[in-house]
Formats: sequence, C-alpha cells, structure tokens
Amino acid sequence: MQTTMTAPKESMRYPWIVVGLLSVVGCLNYLDRMMITTMRFSIVESIPMTDAQFGLLTSLFLWIYGFLSPVGGYLADRFKRTIVIVGSLLVWSIVTFLTSYVTTYEELLVTRALMGISEACYIPAGLAMIMDYHKGATRSLANGIHMAGIMIGQSLGFIGGWLAETHSWNYAFFTFGLFGIVYAIFLCFILKDAPKKVATEISDKPDFTMKDTLGSLFRNNQYRRVLLFWGTGGIVVWLVTGWLPTYFKEHFNLTQSMAGVYSTGYVYVAALLGVLFGGFLADRWAKRNIRGRIFVPTIGLLIAAPAIFFASLTDTLAYALPGFMIFSFFRVFLDANMMPILTQIVNQKLIATGYGFLNFVSCLVGGMSLYLGGWLRDLQVDVALLFRISALGMVFMAILLFSLKPVKSQ
Repeated sequence: MQTTMTAPKESMRYPWIVVGLLSVVGCLNYLDRMMITTMRFSIVESIPMTDAQFGLLTSLFLWIYGFLSPVGGYLADRFKRTIVIVGSLLVWSIVTFLTSYVTTYEELLVTRALMGISEACYIPAGLAMIMDYHKGATRSLANGIHMAGIMIGQSLGFIGGWLAETHSWNYAFFTFGLFGIVYAIFLCFILKDAPKKVATEISDKPDFTMKDTLGSLFRNNQYRRVLLFWGTGGIVVWLVTGWLPTYFKEHFNLTQSMAGVYSTGYVYVAALLGVLFGGFLADRWAKRNIRGRIFVPTIGLLIAAPAIFFASLTDTLAYALPGFMIFSFFRVFLDANMMPILTQIVNQKLIATGYGFLNFVSCLVGGMSLYLGGWLRDLQVDVALLFRISALGMVFMAILLFSLKPVKSQ
C-alpha cells in the first residue's frame, strides 16, 4: 500500500526536480561564458593583448554559439535529450577547466571557440526537456524558473573578477570547470528523459533529416513570424543591456561602480522577479484561454515600452530608475513564455531545433545591434535615443506576437 501511495508523489515531484537540476546547468552555462569579461584586466596582464583581440574572444564565442545553436537543437530532437545536455555540460566544463592552463592568446582563442561549440547544444535541449515534462498548468512557470537560473548565472559573472583579484584568473576557470565536471557526472545518475506516459508526443524520435526539419519549420508562416519577432527582441535587449551602464554613468554622473550597481543590481532583481511572475500568470491564464501564454508577454511588452521611453526622457535618477526596473520586470514575461509559445505553433518533435534557430537569430542581430550602437555613439548620438528606438521595437514585437494563432493548447 505504501508503494502505491509513494509512486504518484515521486512522478509528480520529478518534473520539478528536473527544472531545479537544469536551472543549475543554465546558471553554469552563462556564468562560464560571462566571467571572462569581468576579469579582463587580470587576463590582459597575464597574456598581453590589444582591446580588439580581447573583444574577439567574446565575438568568436558569440558567432560560433549562434551558428551552431540550430545544430544543437537538431541533435536534441534526434537523440536523447539527456545525452545532449550532459554531454554539452561535460565538454564545456572540461574546456573551462583547461582554460586555466592556457598561456598564450592563441590557446585562449581556441578555448573560447570550443566553448561556443559545446555550449550551443545546451539551451535548446534543456528547454525542450522541460517542455517534455511540463504541460498545461505548469509549463510557463517551469520555463520561467529555468530562465531565472540563467539570469542568476549572468548576474554572478562578477565572481570571476573577484576570484581573479583574490587568487588568479586561472583559479576561477579551474574552480568552475571542476565543479561543472563533477555536476555532469552527478547528472548521469539522476537526470533522465521524460517517460512515454509523460511525453507521448516525443517518445518516438523522428527520422527527419536536417533538410526535412528545415522544410517543416520554414514552411510554417507562424514560425517565420516568430523568427522576425525574436530577432527584433534581440535588437531591443542588446541595445538596452549593452548601453545601460554607460547611460547611467554619463547621464547621471555616476562612478563606474555605481553605474554597474544600478544597471545590474536593481535591473536584474526586477528581471528575476518578472520572469517568475510572468510564468505563473501565463499558466493561470492559459487554463481559461488557449492564447493566454501569448497575451501575457504581449501585455508585458506594451507596459515595458512606455516605461523605458519615459525613463530615457528624465534627467532625474529617482524617476529614471523605476522606469528601467518596470521595463526589466515586464519585458522578461516573454522569456518565460517563448518556448511554451513555440510548442503551440510547431511540431512538438522539432521544438529544440526551432529554438536553436531563435538562438541563432538572436546572436546574429545582437552582434549587429552592438556594433550599430557603437557606430551611432561615434556620431555623438545620445544613448537615450537607442532606448527610444528599443521602445518602438517592443511595440512592433507586441503587434507581431498578438497576431500569432496557436494551433494547439499546451
């Protein structure tokens, strides 16, 4: 009798355990890639390089990561998601560990390239596994919790700089690389793909070739609309996050450290709360309306747009900061719901590949928008104008998102 009572509880609990396990992986995914930017001075002191060479370290990672994200998604759709997830974590952790032993710029460049290759496989596979386990009333919140883990990884990038100052930059890579290797081994014993009774739609992997997959995705008019929507979102996010510290420093005459506190400490906390609330709210609304997961981020964008627009108009920090926090809180409603929305408009067996292409587009336009922002800055264009452009972009995104017609309720 005790066994029959325990089994259902375990089956109900494990999907949330999966979310917790993958949230740690998502945190490591972004922490390992971001911390190099926070220990720039320590690395350059040890391995002399120009600013352009240091910038190439990040650019090379972003280019490779973006171009290979669709491939990583395709692998997750063709093979067991567990193998792709654990394999990706293990390889990038080994690369992180080996980075602590590099002594030349060329070696550092190679490790960043390998990092881009290995990390490209995780996000599509991880989000797809969460979708496999969570349907209906828990899908958006589960996705939001995982996104919160990613945001924590982004915000903890400063740990790399702290370890570089207190120990060495090599020590930071050694520590997190070793932790990732151990965690990957741990996941081998506890992480498993969704059973057939939970994920009947994905139990039998399709024998689609990449050509078949591309045809199925890009013949879908709604998916093409999502690509345009997500690409516009990449421009918005990179323009704001890339230039917000500069804006706080120059517009409000803050020190570099205080500008960093305002642009990350306050804004990231708002985003962290927003991605959880946006997931929770979408799950509740989706119970009553098939378009609930679309309505929530649409409303979020329509609130975020005027918030950042008016925040860019004021010369008073006390007024601007709440505006940027409101923007950050409501914009991430989209992050909590993008993958759940994707499951409503594309073949369930292709969602990892579909998200991989979204990652590719985001990285492509993100790099372009950063360059465009710098080019406009060279022309003495006020950063505030970039924020107003972002506000208009969000209105366009809201229109595109609202036009989506889900073909199934998930």
